[in-house]
Amino acid sequence: MTYLSLFISAFIAATLLPFYSEVILGVMLVNGADPLWLWLSATCGNTLGSWVNWLLGRYLLHFKERKWFPFKQEKLAKAQNSFSRYGLWSLLFAWLPVIGDPITFIAGIMKVRILPFITLVFIGKGARYAIVIALANSVST
Repeated sequence: MTYLSLFISAFIAATLLPFYSEVILGVMLVNGADPLWLWLSATCGNTLGSWVNWLLGRYLLHFKERKWFPFKQEKLAKAQNSFSRYGLWSLLFAWLPVIGDPITFIAGIMKVRILPFITLVFIGKGARYAIVIALANSVST
């Protein structure tokens, strides 16, 4: 496996599609891959995937009246209210399972500026991957 494989798996894991990059990261770590490059590949891929969610939120909202739009108006309004209540800092939790991807999607709908979005998502996801690598290293030694 290569760092590009990890980048791609982390990217997919951050989109609205279900996928887990930690398994690939763990296998690569056990096989002697450089932890810094693992962290960088996973964090960048996962952050870029979240940016795709942001783009979808930003531009798909124009189609909210269409029958195929994936979210009902009341659920969308509830999510927007939650994001407004917790604010921009909730993006630090974009790494969380189940709620992380919708947070990044709603950030797009709420027209969060790209620089704060990328910065906060990168910090949160980077911290998560650093913890995963540290835990994996502690278990494997």
